[in-house]
Amino acid sequence: MTGAKRPNVLVFIADQLRADHLGFAGNTMVRTPNLDKLAADSMVFTEATVTNPTCMPNRASLLTGRWPSAHGTRCNGIPLDPDAGNMVRSLSCGGYLTAAVGKLHHQNMGWDFEPPQLAEILATDPLLADPDAADARTRPRPAGWDKWEDKAAHDERFIPLPDDYYGYRHVDLVIGHGDRPGGHYVHWARERGVDPLAVGGPGNAPRRLDSWDQVYETAIPADLHPSAYVGERAVERLAGLAGTGEPFFLFVSFPDPHHPFSPPEGYADLYSPEEVQLPVGFYQDHAKSPPHIRHMVGNRGVPNEDPTMTFAADEEQFRRAAAAQYGLITLMDEQIGRVLAALEENGLAEDTIVVFTSDHGDLFGDHGLMLKHFSHYRAVTNVPLSIKVPGRPAGTSDALVATADLAPTLLELTGTRTYRGIQGRSLVPLLEGVAGSIREALIIEEDQPFGLPGLPGPVRTRSVLTREGRLTRYFGTDITELYDHSVDREELDNVAGEPKFKELQDSLTAAMLEGMAALADEGTAPTAAA
Repeated sequence: MTGAKRPNVLVFIADQLRADHLGFAGNTMVRTPNLDKLAADSMVFTEATVTNPTCMPNRASLLTGRWPSAHGTRCNGIPLDPDAGNMVRSLSCGGYLTAAVGKLHHQNMGWDFEPPQLAEILATDPLLADPDAADARTRPRPAGWDKWEDKAAHDERFIPLPDDYYGYRHVDLVIGHGDRPGGHYVHWARERGVDPLAVGGPGNAPRRLDSWDQVYETAIPADLHPSAYVGERAVERLAGLAGTGEPFFLFVSFPDPHHPFSPPEGYADLYSPEEVQLPVGFYQDHAKSPPHIRHMVGNRGVPNEDPTMTFAADEEQFRRAAAAQYGLITLMDEQIGRVLAALEENGLAEDTIVVFTSDHGDLFGDHGLMLKHFSHYRAVTNVPLSIKVPGRPAGTSDALVATADLAPTLLELTGTRTYRGIQGRSLVPLLEGVAGSIREALIIEEDQPFGLPGLPGPVRTRSVLTREGRLTRYFGTDITELYDHSVDREELDNVAGEPKFKELQDSLTAAMLEGMAALADEGTAPTAAA
């Protein structure tokens, strides 16, 4: 980095992208030349793990550096506390120009629960039906404080976000996923002659998969696709930021390759479903798997009533979805290439830290399953993470790191004042090569207000991950998962309760207790002895 100038920060984040669906991660089918080149100049963390394998909780962890049980967005549907300390606001207060392009998902997008889900939630939390019921922690806020990302409102009219939206001074917003998300994107596309709400979706698709409506070729042209919007607006933001001479933080968030897997013409046929290989374990024996997993596998090929929920796919569904998703990944890679080229053209590359990651993974055929939720298999918890720091060596690290580690890392690299209660750990020692690890165990949280057949709600799942293995407890049930990573890296054999693995289970149980205790919220300082 030149002189004493504080570095800029450019963060790319994909939505629902597992770590190994990229060329630099060993995938020999999908083409990601721009991300491969970026990775070659970065420190690549092969064991990067989410705090929670769900959009809103893990995105809030990235922003705050805290686990969901501490920052409060423990599941989708709970807006992040706008008063919470977070990395972006610290950067903004510390002199950085802050901007975001794409999906944020810090507040609800306006989706309703499916009727069976709502019935189950009301059965366990009847106060939800009482409009006068109050939460345990309340703060007086103006009406509408939590409606800034409501898709229906944005579809009707252009709504600029506040000047300080979770620390961002400027936001070009995308709400949702697929080929017709909402937010500012809709108005951008309409100005160019295409209404995504009228033209997009499976009903207008030139081709679609009859057995699963989440796989189709969109009628939206590639140059008006949401990924193209994110790329174009990011390039424009970079040009504007370059002219200020001030350090900046730019968050570039793609809503892809999250389902629906709906690539546009030119990308829908890039990859052949027939050439997609079934993953190891697609037809594994689930005799020792949790009951809800066995129920899914027993109904293979039948998507869940809620299209966001995990289900067991048949071969055609998996192969067609993978080919479509690879097309979306390549489209995203091209847009990332546009932004990186703009970074060079504006003379910013030598002074800019570049991060690439994802908010969570996707089972995508592992264990015969698709999508996410109610499972902590590696495919959904392991995410790509590369960090390029000008002047620092590139390489690969197998240290156990978490999404929450990004906040303290970027605050340290930018010389920005931190705040109390951060639970993540700085990756700077790993980036500098002075340490090989920063932790021995990592906790993964997941809370859901409803359940599935075989797993009644509300669901509280906790996993502990170490180099030795993974232990998962579904609290409130007798369901336990244990995988010995020394002999079963693919997590195909649940050995929980087996005498041969008692020592491993005891060790991981102790690590889980220690890890969960360490996540107690310490964000408020005591001010007196009594």
